[in-house]
Amino acid sequence: MTPEESAPGPEASLADEPEVRQALAEADRASVAAVVAEHPSSPLAWTELADLADSEGRAIEAYAFAAVAAELAREQLSASGWRPGSAVPWADEPNRAYLRALDTQRRAAAGLGLDERAGRLADELADADAEAPARIASEFTPTQLMPIVSAAALFAPTAEAAPPPADPIEEPAVSATAGED
Repeated sequence: MTPEESAPGPEASLADEPEVRQALAEADRASVAAVVAEHPSSPLAWTELADLADSEGRAIEAYAFAAVAAELAREQLSASGWRPGSAVPWADEPNRAYLRALDTQRRAAAGLGLDERAGRLADELADADAEAPARIASEFTPTQLMPIVSAAALFAPTAEAAPPPADPIEEPAVSATAGED
């Protein structure tokens, strides 16, 4: 093997973040930012915030949040010996934060007209795991919040009952002579 032909680096993996996954599973859309504030170095938390902004059509925020998530993930991966262009397999669940961040940033870049940047992000995503774009497209949609909320949280009793529905707004009566001169 010549110096120009380097062996591919080992597959990289982000650290598992069970406390962040738990916090996100318990969070509603309005409290995802609080999870990020509690875990500011978490690529997963930032990725969720980016996906939330994307699902709400806030491309600038989605781009910025995804850029932070991807950079935090790159730092974590590099610390363990990863080099840009090396594999980051989707099969290893913690890596999905990085792969999803790249995809969210790519979509936001395209939406903002940053076509060259979107192309580079698409290439980076394909280099990391060629199957990731299809997995992301099949498993997530831009309009859903990515965390899976536990069934217990969905069916937990609430402290207070929901208020009764409001009366429908009645339209003012229009007289037959209205508008006649």
